Amino acid sequence: MSRVTVDIDLNRVEGDLEFQLDLEDGIVVDARCIGTLYRGFEQIMIGRAPRDSLVITPRICGICGTAHLYAATLALEQIAGITPPAHAVHVRNLCLMAETLQSDLRQTFLFFTPDFCNPIYGSHPLAGELSEAFAPLKGSVVRGCLKSTRELVGIVAIFGGQWPHSTYMLPGGITQPANNRRLLDSRDTLATVREWFEQTVIGGDLDEWLALDSGAALFRWLAASPARERSASGLFTRFARDIGLHQLGRGTGHLLSYGVNHRPDGSGSELPAGFFNADTRQIEPLDHLQINEHVRHSWFLDYPGGKHPWQGETIPDHQPGTDRYTWAKAPRYGDKVVQTGPLAELRIAGDPLITDLLASEGDNTWLRQFARLRRAGWLLNSMDGTLKSLKPLINEPHFIDPGIDVWPDGESYGMVEAARGALGHWVRIRNGVIERYQIVTPTAWNASPRDSSGQHGHWESSIIGLKVPDPENPVEIGHIVRSHDPCLVCTVHFIGSQKKTHFNV
Repeated sequence: MSRVTVDIDLNRVEGDLEFQLDLEDGIVVDARCIGTLYRGFEQIMIGRAPRDSLVITPRICGICGTAHLYAATLALEQIAGITPPAHAVHVRNLCLMAETLQSDLRQTFLFFTPDFCNPIYGSHPLAGELSEAFAPLKGSVVRGCLKSTRELVGIVAIFGGQWPHSTYMLPGGITQPANNRRLLDSRDTLATVREWFEQTVIGGDLDEWLALDSGAALFRWLAASPARERSASGLFTRFARDIGLHQLGRGTGHLLSYGVNHRPDGSGSELPAGFFNADTRQIEPLDHLQINEHVRHSWFLDYPGGKHPWQGETIPDHQPGTDRYTWAKAPRYGDKVVQTGPLAELRIAGDPLITDLLASEGDNTWLRQFARLRRAGWLLNSMDGTLKSLKPLINEPHFIDPGIDVWPDGESYGMVEAARGALGHWVRIRNGVIERYQIVTPTAWNASPRDSSGQHGHWESSIIGLKVPDPENPVEIGHIVRSHDPCLVCTVHFIGSQKKTHFNV
């Protein structure tokens, strides 16, 4: 038996990722998820004025800038005891949902489904339909997605002046209020996107689709109408399940969500936060003190066990050629490896369809991607509800000046659900400046390396045991990793051509 180690560059990935796989007889027996780029945003924040986080941290990501801005703002509001007006909270939620929705649609049709056009599937009976719908930059669904998502981010620009990297949230509210014109423009955009979603993505009525409450009901609904079968989600489901993606890519069953759409009265969120414990099958209340990060296998100065972000350290210590292999840390919830994203959000919120599918088939590549489309439908309805909630508030304050010149000493955090899942900012302020700033991103949860106990991260465990028939074209790896929306900002091909192969007999 020979062991082959294959390095796969994951190009066009926000944060630059690489996978190193050990294969024995075509089976992945070990995996190392490697973050190859050190950026150092947490170090940049040290010694700066707290409000600088509102300008700097949205630059972390070209896709999730609104989510980082929201988390940074919540952290500062918490430390100073600031309660923003309802008007501001609804605008923040609306813009974050617009950002998430465009990401869900682009990730699905620009990043995930183009792999269905891989030459390996050229003889499949659905190859013609797949190419017509999902061919990169040419497919009918792809072109419709580009148009719709370009309009969606315009909602963020209406309130934030630009997207990405907007800085319109601040402690105490927002810079630009809602008015009749802005609400009307947002409503028009939303109606246009909903029409495209119903006609092209699901092939039917959105409310009817969202009312489906079991896997059996979903498959009956799809089969009952040619329009639904031929829709983007119908084609995606038929092909993905035919090639077995519903049986591929199972990782950790533990799920984490920080909750979606914070309520203005501070009573939680529209989709609740929580931790789904796969051992007990129970949802537990979220406790941020359970969050800790390990660096045993990362290129950071080592410390024993895991540290909560308030005690966390980010001191680079590059040691190539050792058993440390990434610039990513290893977040854990207690001692649990978790996954985060739309599947976690909807399961923890009790969505009946996702709950039924997860219970019957477990977490898998198709379900994670289907959950992203399911969430997209939910976001369309929730954005509409938020616009209605804003209407009677347009004459209410959108900003209440907290009157803070020197920020109080202390520790705080801001937690939101970004497009890719749970995002948290933890800050410590001393003598009016930032003494410590730690950020735990969704991809850090999903793409973490092994921890101090040797536990693999979620992506690594979802790939170990996978059969890779052709290491020259490991499309299976692409399906699994892409189903997590691995922070790609734009892509044509997921897997780069600069492959390095090592043979160890």
